[in-house]
Amino acid sequence: QLQLVESGGGLVQPGGSLSLSCAASGRPFNDYLIGWFRQRPGKEREGVSCISTSGGITNYGDSVKGRFTILRDNLKNTVYLQMNNLQPEDTAVYYCAAATWDYYCSVGISSQDYDYWGQGTQVTVSS
Repeated sequence: QLQLVESGGGLVQPGGSLSLSCAASGRPFNDYLIGWFRQRPGKEREGVSCISTSGGITNYGDSVKGRFTILRDNLKNTVYLQMNNLQPEDTAVYYCAAATWDYYCSVGISSQDYDYWGQGTQVTVSS
């Protein structure tokens, strides 16, 4: 069983930055595509970004393109989400998730494609 643990959330002012981490254990990390999702208050869960097993494929949701960057370090079993120029509408619980087929990331970021989920970390953007 693959376990995922998110960290790095917190409170930040508009225009600020945060870096989230997703640490994996329990199975070979580089067998899995990793995605980031978020759930804003009163909204459905949405795909934020994803990265393929080797890091060669990345994808971003339209609302975060140009502001967020996803990276992975397979030696540290960790995926990072660097979030810049955060805005109040980025306030959400952020989840990382794992899937087994890189193709999913090349065509979109859909929660139904992912098998393993972390517990989430809260990001609040407010002045």
